[in-house]
Amino acid sequence: MGRHHARVLSGLEGVDLVGVVDPMGDKFGAAQGAPILDTVEELIALGVDYAVVACPTHLHEQVGLALAEAGVCALIEKPVAETVDGARRLVEAFESRSLVAGVGHIERCNPALRSLRTRLEAGELGDVYQVVTRRQGPFPHRIADVGVVKDLATHDIDLTGWVTGREYVSIAAHTVSKSGRVHEDMVSAVGRLDDGTMVNHLVNWLSPLKERFTSVTGERGCFIADTLTADLTFHSNSAVTTEWEALQAFRGVSEGDMIRYAIPKREPLLVEHELFRDAVLGKDADICTLRQGMRTVQVAAAVLESATQNRSVSLQVEDLATHGS
Repeated sequence: MGRHHARVLSGLEGVDLVGVVDPMGDKFGAAQGAPILDTVEELIALGVDYAVVACPTHLHEQVGLALAEAGVCALIEKPVAETVDGARRLVEAFESRSLVAGVGHIERCNPALRSLRTRLEAGELGDVYQVVTRRQGPFPHRIADVGVVKDLATHDIDLTGWVTGREYVSIAAHTVSKSGRVHEDMVSAVGRLDDGTMVNHLVNWLSPLKERFTSVTGERGCFIADTLTADLTFHSNSAVTTEWEALQAFRGVSEGDMIRYAIPKREPLLVEHELFRDAVLGKDADICTLRQGMRTVQVAAAVLESATQNRSVSLQVEDLATHGS
């Protein structure tokens, strides 16, 4: 992921890419002419204003704490840390120094989900009943230190809380490991948000089909977001009176119009960096804060706890502002 960050940063208006830390060297040729450094301390010595942390998850805490201690703002890739305690230490380190810090939950910058969130906030769906996500595809060989819950399901956990503005209060999950690795490679989870909304997540590394699907069903219909193509469609509840007697007895919903929205499709990673740059400059920017990232790690930990103990796990409701701007 680091090479993609370097590509965007090297062309981002108002930002200079001054150094890249990678003890393995620039094997992808991604540094865009910036010097390759061996340690975070060397980067700090350059006097950077902020850094992007895109190393293996188990190193996020160590690198993040070093940056905070030096007074450097940081955008940390998701998940923010390997453990809840590690995430909490990062939150305290940056907040205590009044430093801007964020988490790279890039789905928040996907055009389809940004449009979906705006429409939910405007009340276009009415009461929300259910959020369903499917995120599946082949195993990515770049991932070695975490399982599918922390690497992929954290996307769905975060985007669900973000688009609805609600908090998880319970989760029940099952996991399997079929690829011979230590970590799980498939998870199925059912949860509930604090307003009663039902949540379903299916995430795996075992499918030859790559899918990134989010649906939100509510009083007036269903939004479907495909975050691979950044398409958003709306299936409305029918307002047409039916003359078919067999269907008149059903008092639920019926199929209505389908709308596919035309929305601007900017690169999510570029949008993420523009927002974080603006936040560092003191402007109002909707970034994923470390505290929000910590909440996602808490829910992911509950998913793994549920799967291990074969029971539903309750979650303490946090301040709802944790999923706000």
